[in-house]
Amino acid sequence: MVNPNTAYEHEEDLTSGPGYRTYEVYQRERVGETTNLIKPRQLISDSFFDDPFPLLEILRENYPCYRDWLSNRFWITRYDDVTSVFADDQNFETRPKCWFYDAVGYGRDLWEHLPVQWAFEKKIDNHIEEVTLEAMSFFQEGNTDLSKDFAARIPMALWGKVLNLSTEKLASFSKMFWAMQCGTNWNPELRESGRRAMEMLTAFLSPIFSERQKFPEDDMISAIAQLELPDAPPTVEDLVVTLLERDYQTLHGGLSNLWFNLLSEPDQMAKVKEDNRLMKFAWLETLRHSPPVLSADRFAKQEVERFGRLIPKGGLLHCSSAAANRDPRYFHDPESFIVGRSDLCQREPRGQYRADGLPSGIAFGLGKPSIHPAVPKERPRSLYALIRDTAVTASLVLLDSTDTLIISRGEIPVISCRQLGEMRTCWQLPVTR
Repeated sequence: MVNPNTAYEHEEDLTSGPGYRTYEVYQRERVGETTNLIKPRQLISDSFFDDPFPLLEILRENYPCYRDWLSNRFWITRYDDVTSVFADDQNFETRPKCWFYDAVGYGRDLWEHLPVQWAFEKKIDNHIEEVTLEAMSFFQEGNTDLSKDFAARIPMALWGKVLNLSTEKLASFSKMFWAMQCGTNWNPELRESGRRAMEMLTAFLSPIFSERQKFPEDDMISAIAQLELPDAPPTVEDLVVTLLERDYQTLHGGLSNLWFNLLSEPDQMAKVKEDNRLMKFAWLETLRHSPPVLSADRFAKQEVERFGRLIPKGGLLHCSSAAANRDPRYFHDPESFIVGRSDLCQREPRGQYRADGLPSGIAFGLGKPSIHPAVPKERPRSLYALIRDTAVTASLVLLDSTDTLIISRGEIPVISCRQLGEMRTCWQLPVTR
């Protein structure tokens, strides 16, 4: 029998690449331990894509650290457990999207430099109302699809403003950006398409990047091009990697889910119409109740005992925000969409108050909560706060323009995933004005 400890040493000798490695999972199973209430194949079934919550409840209440042999991962589903894994950088890590393309080292993610964040925030704040009105100009008379013409248009139009791209260039950028982002999952075809899109986007942005090195504008490309870095000057590859590592699902999927929830719950919509300030709480409740990003993966940096199991070095922990955000240990009546719920408390992992002042509810696409104050001095707002403000502003512009939106007669919109690893959102939301 192979000694697991010496096996790791042997595997490390065979490792090549960016410092991550494959491994043979070994596990100390307890005598008599069974998981007869659920089978791994159910977690990749069509019914799970349509409605994951019944199975996630089984996991959360019976197998909070479920060993999924089929997908070679551990499912973590309770709120305290999920947040503890995400807060524990000593034992766990989140691998960059570049890793999925085997492209670690292709470029640097320069998001942490404040000029880049300032440029991003300034452009979004200055243009969100304009972009929303432009999106609404595509509404058909009497009827429209809020998912396609509102929720999907606004994020990409904002990227056009953030990067100072013309309408024609934005159309080309959008296709490459979307393909690049969609390739960071299990699907080999999408991954190959995404890798090509990444290279095409580099070539597409190269002349723009060079031009803005010489003649900077007030956009994010110029902010990156003008950075003074200690190791090497910024490159167009750095720009592409910075774009790749940014979230592309929360605003799109969250806006669609927000309006699905409001239109499906007339009493909650009435609250928002009566007091527009509640739109902020409707957005936060949407991220809890109907998160577009269902999960995030963390990898064990070394062998670690956690949740009654021995997790091997390199072990994959699949942290489910969909399950954790409906944990009855934290939220009263968690299955219900309740605008202004009193138990959306301001706490973060390990029982500490969140510095950015936002309530509980895990939104994995936006990364970790900020360690900085809710209204920071001399730095931009956190992504949580910025995306919240953007979604709320866009939604209030829509609400002010028409307060008679209803789901079109005969239509039954649903929130779902279309395939494994994709965001869960309302892909079609036909409404009548």
